[in-house]
Order: sequence, then C-alpha cells, then structure tokens
Amino acid sequence: MITAHTRVAGVAGAPVRHSLSPLLHNAWLAEAGIDGVYVAFAPPQDGFPAFAEGLRGGAIVGINVTIPFKQQALAAADFASDLARAAGAANLLLFHENGRIEARNTDGEGLLQALATQAPQLDVKSGPALVLGAGGAARGAVAALLEAGSPQVIVVNRTLDRAEQLAQTFGSRVRAFDRPDWAAPDAALVINATSLGLGGGAGPVLPWKSLPDTAVVMDMVYKPLRTDFLAAAEERGLTIVDGLEMLIRQAIPAFEAFYGSPPPPQVDERRLLLDVLEAGG
Repeated sequence: MITAHTRVAGVAGAPVRHSLSPLLHNAWLAEAGIDGVYVAFAPPQDGFPAFAEGLRGGAIVGINVTIPFKQQALAAADFASDLARAAGAANLLLFHENGRIEARNTDGEGLLQALATQAPQLDVKSGPALVLGAGGAARGAVAALLEAGSPQVIVVNRTLDRAEQLAQTFGSRVRAFDRPDWAAPDAALVINATSLGLGGGAGPVLPWKSLPDTAVVMDMVYKPLRTDFLAAAEERGLTIVDGLEMLIRQAIPAFEAFYGSPPPPQVDERRLLLDVLEAGG
C-alpha cells in the first residue's frame, strides 16, 4: 500500500519503457520490507529541466537518469559529486527537503565493477580504452577509466565536434576521432556507450580483425542482452561484458541513496532480470 510515508524514487529517460530499473529496485524494496516504490518517468525530450525543477522539495526522494538526459541532469543540480562534475553528467539526482537538488554519477562505479566481475583478467592500466559515443554515458565512462589509471582514452563519435569537446574537457589523456581504426590495434578495452543496438538491430561498426586477441568488449546496452555488437565480439573470440551487469552495479549505490540501506543480499538480481529478458520483456 502506498501512503503519505512511502518513499518514492524512479528513473527518467526517453525512451524509458525498456528500463528494467523499476523491476530491480522494487524487488529489493519488497525483500527488504521497505515502505518505498520505484517508478518510471518519461519527460518530453525538451522538457527535462522543467521536470527536474518540479521535483524540488523531496516529495520524490530521487531519480536515476538515463539517455538522453544525463548532462541536463547535472545542469539542473545545485551541487554535485566530484565524479559527476568530472564526467560532466549525472545519472542520479537526489531531491532534498530543503529544496536543493544533488547530482551524483554512479555509472563509473557500475562500469568498473561490471568489468571486474565479467572480465577479471583486464587491467585497465595495460593499454588504451576505446569509448564509442560522446554523450552522458560516454562521459561517465571516460571519467571512471581515467580515475582507474587508463593511460589513454580514445573517444569515437560520428560527430567529431562532440568527441573533441569531450576530449578537451578531460585533457591530454583523451583523444577524439570519428573512426575507431586508429586505436583499435592497441585497445585493451572497447565500450559501446551509444544507444545503437538498443531494442535490437545493428550496433556500432568496429574493425574487429584489428583488435588484439586480449581486448575486452563491453556494451552498455542490455536489451537485448547479447547485442549484435557483443555477438560480433564473441565471434572474434574476445571477452565480453554485458550492460546488465553494469545496470545492477550502478543501481546499488542509487538504492542506498534513495532508501537509506543497501539492497538485501538475498535477491539474485541477475537471475531476476535475465528471466524477464529471456521471456522477451
């Protein structure tokens, strides 16, 4: 039963219908016996600033933010974590009772923990990382990789100007290109931080034969779980990391921020979400 005391949180994106975050957070809430609920919001593409402004005051404790609103989320905040500022994007907004909005970025933490879980042999310090995309998700990835010691991050985006703007934000260890060919032969890690492949269909194009045999390939897209991008990497014989693991890992600190306690360990999050994905949900 939802009452005046129920802590309400959610996720905002466009599109957001595909999101598994409500299923994940509500399963945690039910298992923990917390009086809370987690819902999905779909602000209009040009309406996120007004949407965020309308949530001031804490009636809703916070929201996760996904494509395409992560940079707008940071701009809407009154103060932000160091990582969110470094990334230039936020995937988590908290609405305090005093009316102030706080921005955080848990994408980087989720990314690094997903890599540690599914590609434990990877040392991000061993070679360049290739990040495909220049939006909020890419910014979070670049910030996390630099903090983890990656010697160089190559940002590849079809619109070169956007990649160059991102690179300038982070300094000399980040370079920008509109094709992935330059960095592919040396890449220790490749990350799809675009929405290409979401819901099925072709993902980003890579010179797969040029990648070293030790390269790890990650896709932030998790629906479908095995995107065309990851299928191509598997066919090449490379270690893959899926977006579902990142979704789970970035959600853990968000849940704690919303509800004041970590998720209950009894929930098998991956199995729960896999069941839905395998059923076509």
